[in-house]
Amino acid sequence: MSLVVVPVRYPLTEHSKGTLEAAIEEARERDADLTILHVNLYQDDRRVTRTALKHAVERAFGPLDFARYVVRRSFLVEQAILDEVAGEDADVVVIGHKQMPRWRRTLRRLFGTPDIESFLRAELDCELISVPGR
Repeated sequence: MSLVVVPVRYPLTEHSKGTLEAAIEEARERDADLTILHVNLYQDDRRVTRTALKHAVERAFGPLDFARYVVRRSFLVEQAILDEVAGEDADVVVIGHKQMPRWRRTLRRLFGTPDIESFLRAELDCELISVPGR
């Protein structure tokens, strides 16, 4: 079965909801599982729980029986996302359009490549979908 991964902010912003909506649609079209990922930064005091994330998503979209909710801790959001995508062998990553420049900067620092989609395809064998903001 295919896997779609979507990183989101918590609490869910309108932009996160738009990205999540696109990821849900993508997962349904592919008959795929969906991993909804939030990254708690070590440098922040706020810690989101998996239960809180699940409740927020279900309030916005209803129950999603094909979804898995994951909360990771990291210093870098992008690194945590890459680790999750690689660890779960994801087929698709859905990110918000506003996140694209941030990913480019991070990947350029880490791997010397500004082309995120090519990097993900080459290194992680996965497709990247960028969702325009609302």
